This record gives sequence, C-alpha cells and structure tokens, in this order.
Amino acid sequence: MAAHGKKIKIFACSSGEETAKRICQCLGIPLGKSEVGKFSDGETAVSLLETVRGCECFIVQSTCAPVNDNLMELLIMVDAMKRASAAQITAVIPYFGYARQDRKARARDPISAKLVADLITASGADRVLTIDLHAAQIQGFFNIPVDHLLGVPVLAAFVKERLGEHVEDYVVVSPDLGSVSRARMFAGRIGCPLAIVDKRRPRPNVSEVVNIIGDVKGKKILLVDDMIDTAGTLCGAAQALLQQGAVEVTACATHGVLSGPAVERIRESPIREVILLDTIPIPQEKMLDKFTVLPVAPHFAEAVERIYRDRPVSPLFV
Repeated sequence: MAAHGKKIKIFACSSGEETAKRICQCLGIPLGKSEVGKFSDGETAVSLLETVRGCECFIVQSTCAPVNDNLMELLIMVDAMKRASAAQITAVIPYFGYARQDRKARARDPISAKLVADLITASGADRVLTIDLHAAQIQGFFNIPVDHLLGVPVLAAFVKERLGEHVEDYVVVSPDLGSVSRARMFAGRIGCPLAIVDKRRPRPNVSEVVNIIGDVKGKKILLVDDMIDTAGTLCGAAQALLQQGAVEVTACATHGVLSGPAVERIRESPIREVILLDTIPIPQEKMLDKFTVLPVAPHFAEAVERIYRDRPVSPLFV
C-alpha cells in the first residue's frame, strides 16, 4: 500500500499488540518493528527498529489498565516517530482512558480527559482514531482531527445474524438514560423495540434502579452499553428486568473494563451472556464462559485504509 507516495506503517505498544497484528492481517502488511519496555528505574523505554521517515504511521494502543503506563508508552512512541521524521502520525486508541473525567462534577475537580487530549496533541500526533468514547464531546477537546467509530455496527451485525427470524422475541434495553441513543441505534439495526432503565447514582460506581420504561414482559433482553466497569449497573438492570417479567438477559458492550468486583458480579448474575469487543485485552483469569469477545480489528482496518487513502471515514459512523 503506497497511496499518495507515502508508505503506510502500523506499530503497536503493549496493550495494542494483538489488535495491531489483526489490523495488519486485514490490510496485508507486516507489523512495524519496535520495542517497548522499561529502564531499571521504571521509566518507559521505546525503540523504533525500522525507518519511518516520510511514512504514514499508525500506533495502536488502548490506554486501559495500567492506564498511566500505557498512556506514557503511546506518548513516547508518538514523540519518537515525530523526531524520526514520520510524515503523518495517527494514534489508534481502541479504549480511551480518562474519558469519564470529561467535566467538573464537583468544585475544584480536574477535567482529566482534556489534559490527556492535550498531551496526545503535544506529543506530536496528527490524528486520533478511537471507538465509543464515553462522552462524545471529548472529540472537541482535541485540536487535531478525531475519527470516532461506533461499536454498535459490529455488535448489532453479530446479534442480528444470531437472532435470525426470532427478532420479535427480543427487546433492546438501555441500562440508563445516557445510553439511549446507542441502544436506539442498536434496536434500529436489528429491528427490535426499545426499553429504558431509569436509575439514579447516589455515589460513584453505585447505581440504583428506579423504574423500567417500556414493555419487557415475556421478552428476551439485549442490554446495550458502551462499557462494563464494575458491572453494578449491568447486573442491577438485569435483575430488575427479570423481576418485570423478562425471560432472559444478554448484555452487549464495546469496552470490557471489568474492574473491581465486575467478574464476580457477572458470574453470580442472571445474565446469560456478555458480548464484548476486544478493545481492552481481557486477562485469562478474568475470562468467563459467559463472555463472547468479538474482534474490533476489521472495523479499525477499514478506517485505517480510508484515512491512508484520503477517503471519508463517515460511512463507518452509521
């Protein structure tokens, strides 16, 4: 691939290696050679083992746990490429850490998502490619182009193929008011009605179900969200839906953060299956039989090719 005279190269940091390899397989190119490690004092060490001069470079890295280490790897690799005369550098970030700190919830709170956006820009990135930011307005925190992909097309295509002719048995449910747009898009793609779980959050990572808007009695439920963190919202919503007469619950989400008690909660919950994208690597010790993990690489590969060939990425947003 050598459109517009510039060669494309794709590199990976620690948390993006598997996704980067799959993207390269989709595009039929080799993964760029680099080394990421640590010096003896704990500082991040990055080495590019091939030239990037005049190339269009893509760096794949999820800024998931350990968040700060992964973020520093990304920043340092971008800086290394900038100083090595790369023509264009795109940060491919399947999971954007700090995205939930997008506003001041209390007096004297930081807006950490804006700070991270500034750091990525200052390091020398020319563009960001990501999927399902927790708050879409984070795109405006950057002074460089941001291509914001959606996980719904990938998840809905998988679910629709599985449901076949039994779509009428299902209802798509948003676990809170903030996910209604995502759930509505999902429901439209597979042809199901929509219901909403109305909840309040008395304190961080604790949610309480208040009411269910819509008819779920006798239906199979598809709970749709952008991420599963501690799984309190998800498991609480599933329990409430079953109490309202639903017959089974399947959850779909783009990002499996799975922090704290999440795995244990999901294991003990009535949720039949959890369908995730592999934007965050799931350690083997956290894998459950309930988990179905779909590759996000083909979706990113198409976006990377469109960016490289100066074609619009917008068809992937719908």
